[in-house]
Amino acid sequence: MPDPELPQEAAPARWLRRAVATVAALALLEVLWELWLAPLRPGGSWLVLKAVPLALLWPALARGSSRAAQGMLLLLLPYFAEAVVRGMTETGRHALVAWTAAALSVAAFAALLLHFRAAKRARRLMPGP
Repeated sequence: MPDPELPQEAAPARWLRRAVATVAALALLEVLWELWLAPLRPGGSWLVLKAVPLALLWPALARGSSRAAQGMLLLLLPYFAEAVVRGMTETGRHALVAWTAAALSVAAFAALLLHFRAAKRARRLMPGP
């Protein structure tokens, strides 16, 4: 159901803002996960570098680049897979952090899909020349 307070053109931007915020939260969680919250090895590990692709693509996504959004959709899948595997194989705090990362990756993926859907709908409703 469309939001009555927002014009139809604002819907894609709203979903993009949610995706940008969720990807930023996921990148931050990935860093915290491997350094302090539940590192693979005590004291942190080089696995913290897994946040670099998210951080590199994030500025273009924040600018609204369609190509960056498409790339992010593909990039989120391995993050989700790793989080699910670690969530099922680890226990305690480690599993909690992993399931949080899985939830964030699903939320970002869904927000990006909804952004593309709203953008397509807005283009279809635009009057032609």
